[in-house]
Amino acid sequence: MASTTPIDTPPAPPAARKRARPKTGRAGDKVFLGLSRGSGILLLMIMASIAVFLTYRAALAVSKNEGNFFTTLDWNPAGDPPVFGIAVLLFGTIVSSIVAMAIAVPVAVGIALFISHYAPRKLAAPLAYVVDLLAAVPSIVYGIWGALFLVPYLEGLNLWLDQFFGWTYLFEKTEVGVARSLFTVGILLAIMILPIVTSVSREVFLQVPKMNEEAALALGATRWEVIRLSVLPFGRSGVISASMLGLGRALGETMAVATVLSPSFIISGHLLNPGGGTFAQNIAAKFDEADQFGRDALIASGLVLFILTLLVNGAARLIIARRKEYSGANA
Repeated sequence: MASTTPIDTPPAPPAARKRARPKTGRAGDKVFLGLSRGSGILLLMIMASIAVFLTYRAALAVSKNEGNFFTTLDWNPAGDPPVFGIAVLLFGTIVSSIVAMAIAVPVAVGIALFISHYAPRKLAAPLAYVVDLLAAVPSIVYGIWGALFLVPYLEGLNLWLDQFFGWTYLFEKTEVGVARSLFTVGILLAIMILPIVTSVSREVFLQVPKMNEEAALALGATRWEVIRLSVLPFGRSGVISASMLGLGRALGETMAVATVLSPSFIISGHLLNPGGGTFAQNIAAKFDEADQFGRDALIASGLVLFILTLLVNGAARLIIARRKEYSGANA
């Protein structure tokens, strides 16, 4: 009985394979392309509409303002004539955010390094979960905790800072009162942005190529030298972008700041003195009692906060884009 050998058929040419592609696949690609493009356009339209609305209402208020919008230290849009300015609000927002970043970023980087390179695996996963869980706590809960626990217990810290670091002017306490100051707000904001900075930094540190770490260990480097020479340089852009994201939340935090801060329209370089104000806190405190013109004035201050937040987020995107590993270009 003669045996038959199978005859190998040559593969179809590329043109034939392209023609053999089912029509349903092409239709699905078109639908997905249309949906994704439409979503992007819709997002841009929403952002543009918000900007146009804020700009229009802000122009109505600023045109009738008898004071300088950027340098006036008073907020009285209901007066005759109306006088209001954002100098105190801009100062308080920036100072409290700087204090929060100075406290939160080093602590967050340390926690991220401990979870990613020091902690045992059985401890790292629960610790990371607990840190991420802090991001789910509502702002008002942080505010209540800050008012009932943080403010009373910071009196001792304020007295200690005034005694040993009062010569720096920043930590000189010249007014008697509870610790409802920009320094207290900065500490509370640091606790609130800690999960964001920690989570992003931890993910960046876990992306460090293992070959780099193993090569450093093979050359006799200690664990700290591996982190200093391999991990931190690789994750520098990621840590900066994580810090910028945390800064974006600190700039716009409302309820927690309104619960802790004792507002006043006074600019003071003494961080421990009670008083000050932020954009979000001022809007939340005065929106209900304001008339139509007063709300337009608050919207004008909200426009400044909107622009400031966009600049921060844009800077974060530019930093991320400098490294293809984080921008998605290699995906």
